[in-house]
Amino acid sequence: MLNLTNYQQTNQIYLGTRTLVYKAVRESDRQPVIVKVLRNPHPNFNELLQWRNQYTITRYLEHSAIVRPLALEYYGHGYALVMPDDGGLSLSEYWQTSDPNLVDFFTIAIQLTEALHYLSKQRIIHKDIKPANILIHPQTKQIKLIDFSISSLLPKEQQQLINPNILEGTLAYISPEQTGRMNRGIDYRTDFYSLGVTFFELLTGKLPFETNDSMELVHSHIAQAVEFPASSEQLEIPAMLKKVVLKLMAKNAEERYQSALGLKHDIERCLEQWKATGEITQFEVGERDVCERFIIPEKLYGREKEVQTLLNSFERVVGGARELMLVAGFSGIGKTAVVNEVHKPIVKQRGYFIKGKFDQFNRNIPFSA
Repeated sequence: MLNLTNYQQTNQIYLGTRTLVYKAVRESDRQPVIVKVLRNPHPNFNELLQWRNQYTITRYLEHSAIVRPLALEYYGHGYALVMPDDGGLSLSEYWQTSDPNLVDFFTIAIQLTEALHYLSKQRIIHKDIKPANILIHPQTKQIKLIDFSISSLLPKEQQQLINPNILEGTLAYISPEQTGRMNRGIDYRTDFYSLGVTFFELLTGKLPFETNDSMELVHSHIAQAVEFPASSEQLEIPAMLKKVVLKLMAKNAEERYQSALGLKHDIERCLEQWKATGEITQFEVGERDVCERFIIPEKLYGREKEVQTLLNSFERVVGGARELMLVAGFSGIGKTAVVNEVHKPIVKQRGYFIKGKFDQFNRNIPFSA
């Protein structure tokens, strides 16, 4: 049970592997609140850092679709995050218990695009967009984004190659570049991919890739094409809406929407036509999609031959051969970028990728690498 000074617990609403969430009342003014605490009574440094991170990032944000925390209280050996209780439900819970329709979907989708536009203006990447992290008020249909624990204040960052079971974010909704196996950096467009997965789930009642094998899931995000089921249990999905969702879920960030406003324009166009005629005519998706930033694509140019040589060697090794290949060249010429291109086929074949750094400033230390 919650044993937090100045707060009186009313009931527990969530029991997760890492967190506990309670409804409570703040004794000073009787305001209903939601208190989120770590389940681990002795959290490590990274867990404490994430807890402070979500408080620090959201406390200054002013947007109707983002929950601003009221306080970060000391709780045992960790923290308790206190948020206002507006009577919202998680979007996943609401969608399952309500009678879903396309007008409601479009209304929710527009609010989410507005929230992502605001975050991108603040140079914030959420990195964990999913229905469980979206609250909705059952009467007003107002949505709110929560859980900024792994969010980033950097306009761009690199994802390290780590075990998929400990990747930041939720594996079913994670973007290809967030897996660390795409040889690409992470920017605001990673949230567009996760939003596309969220839309897919709301529309079909299923996830685009359903498997309990983490490596298979990672490979699906990286290389497997997304296909809508022939018939949906949830809603009858217009063809144009499918195109919008598939553009959001493009494997390469350059092929997704480049701005939340471009996405919002397409969704509003769908909503207007659906309300007026009950169908959506063909139009060009992304017509008003203009990138607000100067972003250089991370595609490799002029290295097709070298990459293919690596891939051919890998295929021979998969077939039973044993080979060693050396990649040579001056510093900064792009050797690492070329080698990292083999991540995708390695994932498919359940291979291992081991890397180390030869530090130029530690040459005098034997075996330092």
